[in-house]
Amino acid sequence: MTRTYWAAGTAVLLALLFAVAATVASASGGDGDGSRTSSRAPGLYSPDAGFARDMAVHHQQAVEMSFIVRDRTKDEPVRSLAYDIANTQANQRGMLLGWLDLWGLPKVVAEEPPMSWMGTADEHGGHGTAGHAGQDTSGHSGHGTAGHDMGGATAKPGALMPGMATREELAQLGAAEGRDAEVLYLQLMTDHHKGGVAMARGCAAQCETPAERALAQGMVEAQQSELTLMADMLTQRGAAPRG
Repeated sequence: MTRTYWAAGTAVLLALLFAVAATVASASGGDGDGSRTSSRAPGLYSPDAGFARDMAVHHQQAVEMSFIVRDRTKDEPVRSLAYDIANTQANQRGMLLGWLDLWGLPKVVAEEPPMSWMGTADEHGGHGTAGHAGQDTSGHSGHGTAGHDMGGATAKPGALMPGMATREELAQLGAAEGRDAEVLYLQLMTDHHKGGVAMARGCAAQCETPAERALAQGMVEAQQSELTLMADMLTQRGAAPRG
């Protein structure tokens, strides 16, 4: 348990370091070695922009669930894991949104269904200029993704993207206490990480911005390590991941 938690913590730290390096590299327009790989910002519907928008939303729910469980249990291992996830994903979310600002792109595209960038690197063109026409800062327009394929991951009915919890599940977590809250959080976060890993792998394969690809790969490695940790923690509580 201690070794697994140490490994997960190390992966989280590495992911944060990836994020910091990625921000510096992106701001300089290069891939971290002083070279500039492209003089153009990613296009509005590119995998680079789509991943930044969708992962920012995905991360926000992980942060929300982590804050909920910290108020519902006194178990230190679960509280520590929740603290690490909240800090890491809040920082990464800020960097993803910062990239969109840097590229001059909106944080929300009202008519773009979540995950539409997956497998569409050439459909809209990977790079190009994009204006702010039709920008909507209120949130996604309500397009659901139930049944939408994402590298084998699908969104359940009532969830915005693969791995995300429904409103009912969030309410259930907020009403649970002690071991029940711990188990439900670990199960929900396991599903959440599986969806996040699939999304990050998509960016690692499709995104054209080297710094963003590096951040996405860091997310994959950190969240896979946390998946192992959470499986162990569920076993200790006489439970298992769902489905």
